[in-house]
Amino acid sequence: MKVMIRKNRAGALSVYVAKKDLEEPIVSMEKPGMWGGVVTLSNGWQLELPTMTEDTALPITVEARKLA
Repeated sequence: MKVMIRKNRAGALSVYVAKKDLEEPIVSMEKPGMWGGVVTLSNGWQLELPTMTEDTALPITVEARKLA
């Protein structure tokens, strides 16, 4: 699924899923740099993100996989 990842002015990361009209903050990350690992959203969803460099500019739209 396509998701947009962005960072607000306070530095908090959030994910927006357009098809679900859903925006949720990221509450935990499997890897410190976020990319190539699993992130957990505040609603409990877990998304596997693609591998990218840690200095990837935000906001960005990526293809993520929702885990059961």
